Amino acid sequence: MTASGNQHEAGYLPQGDRVALRLVVPEELSQADEYVPADLVEAAPMAIAGITPDASLETILAAWSDATLRLQQTHETLQGEVARLTNELEAKNQELARQQRLADLGRMAGHVAHEVRNSLVPVTLYLSLLRRRLAADTESSDILTKVEAGFTALDTTVNDLLNFTSHREPDWRTFLVRDLVDEVCQSLAPQMEAQGIATSIDIPPEVTLSADREMFRRALLNLALNSIDVMDAGGELVVTSFDGPQGFELEVADSGPGFTKEQLSQLFEPFFTTKSTGTGLGLSIVQRIVTAHGGHITAMNCPEGGAAFTIQLPRQSMRAAA
Repeated sequence: MTASGNQHEAGYLPQGDRVALRLVVPEELSQADEYVPADLVEAAPMAIAGITPDASLETILAAWSDATLRLQQTHETLQGEVARLTNELEAKNQELARQQRLADLGRMAGHVAHEVRNSLVPVTLYLSLLRRRLAADTESSDILTKVEAGFTALDTTVNDLLNFTSHREPDWRTFLVRDLVDEVCQSLAPQMEAQGIATSIDIPPEVTLSADREMFRRALLNLALNSIDVMDAGGELVVTSFDGPQGFELEVADSGPGFTKEQLSQLFEPFFTTKSTGTGLGLSIVQRIVTAHGGHITAMNCPEGGAAFTIQLPRQSMRAAA
């Protein structure tokens, strides 16, 4: 017998698929030798959906072949899903391990920062007394200025560590965004003037934000400092607010060199820095602050050059002043 359509050949059913033979009506069992080994042939037919008792061997084998194909496709689909879930689980485990390492590092950093700060206080007081005694000695005053600059940098590092390890909840208040941005830019005016950096602020004066003002000031300061650091030869710092599709958006852009693809993927990683100095915690602190407010921050290179950081907060955070 020659089957049309699927063109079955002898032995096409795999060894062990004895159940297939039960689907063959008794009258055609004698023809099964053309398709399967003789030792698999047995009676006891059973009914299946779509197959009538008088169905031909060709029909039954075609149905079995189609079912086998569907089973194979389902198996492949399940294998793909298992592989996807396995990869997802591995990624989550790696992220969990990374978070645990960061938590341990954060606790250690916080302890060290407190110890260093406690030691800095008396040293700073002694330096102040020494400066008064050597006020008339120009050479000694210059040396003291350099020493004080070193302690100031150390104090900045301590502050970064403490801010990174602190987890306080936001103190929600409503404030004018433009006033806060002006305040931050004014505090950085001497440094920006010395580097030839211009400032452009495009924020309506009536826009207010419901957030922790001090935390938000710290985030904005870190973003501005990050931009200033990459514009040694001058440039422009642009701060803009938007009423975006998801809510309030604040963009801090600069005309610096921008970031490489690798840098963009690591910018918010703790202790990652593109500079020769610094703790590499500034942007991590910004991200933590933004996350605490229910928002998120992104970084990108601008088409015209430079880079931009965009803070996005839920719509209820943004209001117009009455």
